[in-house]
Amino acid sequence: MGDKHGNVIHLGERDCTVQRRFQKLIEESPCPVISPEKRKEVCDAAVNLAKHVNYDSVGTVEFLYDQDEDKFYFMEMNTRIQVEHPVTEERTGIDLISWQIRVAEGEKLTIKQEDISFRGHTMECRINAEDPETSMPCPGQIDHYHRPAGIGVRIDDFIYSGYKVPPFYDSMLAKIIVSAPTREECIKRMNRALNEMVIEGIKTNKKLHLSIINHKDFVGNNYATHFLTTKFK
Repeated sequence: MGDKHGNVIHLGERDCTVQRRFQKLIEESPCPVISPEKRKEVCDAAVNLAKHVNYDSVGTVEFLYDQDEDKFYFMEMNTRIQVEHPVTEERTGIDLISWQIRVAEGEKLTIKQEDISFRGHTMECRINAEDPETSMPCPGQIDHYHRPAGIGVRIDDFIYSGYKVPPFYDSMLAKIIVSAPTREECIKRMNRALNEMVIEGIKTNKKLHLSIINHKDFVGNNYATHFLTTKFK
């Protein structure tokens, strides 16, 4: 996050390894496989890049991490708010949307790097209107919707009972964001939230998310970007 006065800070990293057709399904923070030293190196690289181009907004620098070599490679920078911004908001307690507007108006960042603290573990699942077996889109009317709730659970959505999902746009219906002191507790809390969510009338990928987060390789951090194609054939 940078302002028009040359100030740039980072808000930690997010891991988005679990993907389908190069679209992220699950995102979490912190990344469970990098060391504190590598995390600092990655975040410093992002800050240096933003400073080099005089970036003044909220953005996300994406890297590809080679765990075998313990090296990371620059891929791209998303110069916007991303779908996964709630993960960062929940870990830092900082409202990214508010700050994006404020720095766009020319306001100076009042948050310094040393002011930012990271809390526990946060995970987000994208709930899409699609067949969990074939991944084909599933537009139609939602007959009943029940939103999960409880401690450490945040839902970003726009749907309701009776809502008609159109076939013309992205199939994402909601985001379930959960936070807990540890990754293990986070996975347990996500299990509860997913099972509590009810969407009737159309098919969703909720079942796929449950299969992923309960897979031994996901729980054990033994997976890569081809996880779905190799483990869920």
